[in-house]
Amino acid sequence: MRRALGLVLLAVLLFPGFSWAQEIRLNVGNAAGPEQISTTLQVLVLLTVLSIAPAILLMTTGFTRIVIVLSFVRQAMGTQQMPPNQVIIGLSLFLTFFIMAPVLDQINDTALQPYIKKQINQEDALFLAVKPLREFMLSQTTEKEIGLLLDIAGREAPANRDELSTMTLVPAFMLSELKRAFQMGFLIYVPFLVIDMVVASVLMSMGMMMLPPVIISLPFKILLFVLADGWNLVISSLVRSFY
Repeated sequence: MRRALGLVLLAVLLFPGFSWAQEIRLNVGNAAGPEQISTTLQVLVLLTVLSIAPAILLMTTGFTRIVIVLSFVRQAMGTQQMPPNQVIIGLSLFLTFFIMAPVLDQINDTALQPYIKKQINQEDALFLAVKPLREFMLSQTTEKEIGLLLDIAGREAPANRDELSTMTLVPAFMLSELKRAFQMGFLIYVPFLVIDMVVASVLMSMGMMMLPPVIISLPFKILLFVLADGWNLVISSLVRSFY
């Protein structure tokens, strides 16, 4: 934490042209005591965390798996931009909040609320907030990905899960999420691929080789998806894959 605060202060001193940097320097210079300086630095750290919140959302939650699988569904059906990207991102975001609700509640109860009530300091709050996220990532990460990163870094395997570095756990979790997302995407592609092959074979047997099979197969793929209640199947499979 001290190292992070030092880097933030260095950025403030090196980039005085920004208005926010000048304001922070002015507040620090006019501070009447250490408490005011500490408050200013806490606000700066909070703004820094908010600026990297999208990256945290991508790297430490199930958002990556969800958005990739939903994108595979759209590509497998061949509906181009239907549903639009905004719909896929929005649905992925709210499904992520739904899946991560127990973890967020635990962070709020064990870290955020005690910190707001001044029962714990900032370092303890950060440690307690990271712990539920680590437990979630560990439950979704395979040993193969962890072993791969430890082998690349030339490190020995930790004695237990608590000794595993978060900087190693996060990329291992991302690799596991990508692997599972592509596995689910392959299973989604199979029935639609069968329809494309059947339609293409029928058109060739009828001598209609100039007619693109996609034009004929698209309505059948949409019909299959609707009759099979595809969205419920995909969403339920996605959510259950995290438990």
